[in-house]
Amino acid sequence: MAGMLRVRRSQGALSGACLVLLGLWGALIPFVGPYFHFAYTPTPDRAWAVTAGRMWLEVVPGAVTMLSGGVMVISRFRLLVLLGAWLAALAGTWFAVGSLVAARWATLPAAGKPAGTGIARLLAEQLGFFTGLGVVVIFVAATALGRLTVLGAREEEEEAWDEYPEPESRVLESAGAGRGIARIVPVPVFRGRQRDAARN
Repeated sequence: MAGMLRVRRSQGALSGACLVLLGLWGALIPFVGPYFHFAYTPTPDRAWAVTAGRMWLEVVPGAVTMLSGGVMVISRFRLLVLLGAWLAALAGTWFAVGSLVAARWATLPAAGKPAGTGIARLLAEQLGFFTGLGVVVIFVAATALGRLTVLGAREEEEEAWDEYPEPESRVLESAGAGRGIARIVPVPVFRGRQRDAARN
């Protein structure tokens, strides 16, 4: 059971690193996007302008995604890594639907509107700031959750097999005191084949 609570750092490192980069993009793009005319109203021409909409709909989920990815990279505690993946999935969900909810909920700060004029620019801003970014974050987090869950079940099965006693080392034993014939004692096949047979 103790092995189930531990996880190899490599199992969540790649997904965690991707989440850190995605969270960094989500948190910084509203502030650096105006340099490239890639922004949302009400301040599409002002870089590093802080608004309530940017904070709640972009900076907060971006920071949560970065923190979750960092936990997945450095932690070796399985439950903590799983918690980080779940938090990243929730942050991705907020990226994807937060702007839609805020547009119809008066108490939430609005995200504004894409500043682009062409269809391609409008789609790129919507996908790059919110919807597309959220879907990618959810995908990476879900992949990490599936990998950690499957590997955890496999490691639990291997630990259960490890609890079986080692086979006896005796092969021959004397059949009687005055007899010269030896009796063959069957010895179990090595445990790797037992395990493969049981799985089949």
